[in-house]
Amino acid sequence: MKRIVLCRTEGPRNLGSVLRAALNFGPAEIVLVAPARPSLLVHPEFEQMAHGAYEARQAIRVVATLPEALAGAAWSVGFTARNRGKRLRDDWREVVPRVQMFGEDPSEVLALVFGSESAGLTGEEVDVCQELAHVRTTGEHTSINLAMTVTLVLWSLYGGQTVYQDERPAKSLPDEGRRFLIERMVETFAGQVAETPAAAESIERSLRRVFSRAPLENRDARAWHLMLRALGSQMSPSELGLEINSKNARREELLRRRKRLLEEELEARAGNDTESESATDRPEAASD
Repeated sequence: MKRIVLCRTEGPRNLGSVLRAALNFGPAEIVLVAPARPSLLVHPEFEQMAHGAYEARQAIRVVATLPEALAGAAWSVGFTARNRGKRLRDDWREVVPRVQMFGEDPSEVLALVFGSESAGLTGEEVDVCQELAHVRTTGEHTSINLAMTVTLVLWSLYGGQTVYQDERPAKSLPDEGRRFLIERMVETFAGQVAETPAAAESIERSLRRVFSRAPLENRDARAWHLMLRALGSQMSPSELGLEINSKNARREELLRRRKRLLEEELEARAGNDTESESATDRPEAASD
């Protein structure tokens, strides 16, 4: 089990981000040591940054001293960007293999100790930690935001396999759909856009070569069909003897039917208007 220990934390936004990271790459406890602001857990900025994890704040513990926060921990690692006298300060990437077993064992506690945003860990807090580590950065900027550091550390210890996936796998374009797309592209680009027979032949060869080999998904075909329709193509799969039982094909057929019905209705209205005008132009019969 991992335990995140935050000493004298000042920023509610940092704390909210740490809470989310603990849920992303946990399980992990959070313990606050003498927080600089008593209102951290009810601050609007904490609520904003803890979006989706706000209710988990109930599990956060607040203690007065670091030894209290480390009670029951099998091992503790303090994170500091500065050299601390003669204390060895290892690259966190080298520390991970040595301590990961504590973080993954539910019966053990690995304490990960972080100092305040403005001053880091004090000398007394460093002395309490069993090991010191730093997150290596470029020499151009060695300071890392507190929440970012906690997130990097938790992610490096995360060994879970569960990943939330809300995106459905893409569907490959079936052979019938590919054939229809190619023929429609040839009909439009080679038959309507090309200015010379030689250009039409060259365009057709290129289209057949590229689109017969390229990996295509249904969404790719939908995008191309929209462009082809905008260029005036009215070709349907039935013209090629193809039956494409896809939602897109059914939608296109429905649109074509509606278009035909609309055209027929407009023609009928135009015919009625012509008859009405003819009747108006005829002179009325004289009355006796």
